[in-house]
Amino acid sequence: MTHLSRRRALVLAGTLGILLMAAGPAAAQQQAPLPPGSPLIGRPDTDAAKKLAPVAPPPVPTAADKLPLDKLKAPKGFTIDLYASGVDNARTLRLGDKGTVFISSRLKDKIHAIVDKGGTREVRVVASGLHRPNGIVLHKGTLYIAELSQISKIDKIEDNLDNPPKPTVIFSDLPKDEAHGWKYLTIGPDEKLYFQVGAPCNICMPSERHAKIYRLNLDGSGLEVVAYGIRQILGMDWHPVS
Repeated sequence: MTHLSRRRALVLAGTLGILLMAAGPAAAQQQAPLPPGSPLIGRPDTDAAKKLAPVAPPPVPTAADKLPLDKLKAPKGFTIDLYASGVDNARTLRLGDKGTVFISSRLKDKIHAIVDKGGTREVRVVASGLHRPNGIVLHKGTLYIAELSQISKIDKIEDNLDNPPKPTVIFSDLPKDEAHGWKYLTIGPDEKLYFQVGAPCNICMPSERHAKIYRLNLDGSGLEVVAYGIRQILGMDWHPVS
């Protein structure tokens, strides 16, 4: 080996040694791969990004006398009053035919109902032990509930508020991913149930079952895809004409 080639070999060896020393600590700090469907997939590997998770625990209802209503400003001609309190993690509101207000929860396991009795409003639990019961809708006296991986119903709910029956599952073959797994539920003009299955992550290629809006018959049959290519939706409504 010539003097020049030996010098090049030493330079190359030294460079490789420096690179290996630099890569060693970084490689040691790498975490195990995230599981499929993790909400952290796609998160930048920076200290600032790491502070974004985990999500804070769900809120606790504020006592009625602690609500800062005096700080809320309404347009001229409007007033803001307390309607009800004590409903934990309220998410979706639906009004029944007989005036009952039903409230879902995205993080807790219950469906509440607010009953007005002579000006006094009572908060009741009409269903419990549910998993992510975010989506609710009422149709002809029946309360439909969309949980993380299934859809159920309670018939004649407003006639049985004192002793509501357990929900009856009408469709259960849905993905169980927590990320974007909570659903919204509505009834279309065609009297079908509409709901979404969100993408199971922030940055990924979703499976064929994810990132879609579906519809079902009211008995849970006839699953169809209505739209695809969604990350997640926060509700649906219908154009009054089209």
